[in-house]
Amino acid sequence: MCNRYVSPDQATIERFWHIGGRNPQRWWAPEIYPRAQGPFLRATNCGPELVVGQWGLIPFFAKTAHLTYSTNNARAEELAAKPTFRDPWKRGQRCIIPAVSFDEPNWETGRNVWWRFRRADGAPWGLAGLWNTWVDTATGELVESYTMLTLNADEHPLMRRMHKPEPDLPPDAQDKRSVIPIELDDVEQWLHGTVDEANRLLRLAPVERFAADPVSAASQSSLL
Repeated sequence: MCNRYVSPDQATIERFWHIGGRNPQRWWAPEIYPRAQGPFLRATNCGPELVVGQWGLIPFFAKTAHLTYSTNNARAEELAAKPTFRDPWKRGQRCIIPAVSFDEPNWETGRNVWWRFRRADGAPWGLAGLWNTWVDTATGELVESYTMLTLNADEHPLMRRMHKPEPDLPPDAQDKRSVIPIELDDVEQWLHGTVDEANRLLRLAPVERFAADPVSAASQSSLL
């Protein structure tokens, strides 16, 4: 599960995903944490739209935007069944979450050592997500939000090394999780395709696509 990532700035997002400069100037902190505001790209008839919303999807049935449970990650294997994510998935409310890097904990030493994951080619990640617009029935306010999709990574040579192991489970049943990158050539299919076409893009990136290292000792302390 991912709980921290670094977002590109608006100019980088517009340039890399070819969405032009028609978006109003927006601001978000570079480091994105659950329930913070972050950017995502969703489909419109005129091409991808840059939106800023809460990282933590607010489902239509929520009574308040301030949820008491975590929705910043969603297991891709459960999207069609989970009430929180079922309707956005069925309606095709898929999005791209831009990221310079994301962080995951490694416990191979017996303690938490944060690792940072960038792309080996230097490009930003475009991570698979779902979005929703929640309406406050009392005020009429529209609140944008999104969640980041994850996939089982027990067999992935790199991502299976992340997260604290469950001592009571065998190595092949840990349910280690990884984010799901959407390559630039697949953005159209992800944003506009059918559910079946989107399902075919729910796959892990090959290990050679990653540039991953433990973060510095100084950065480790700041991430605790």
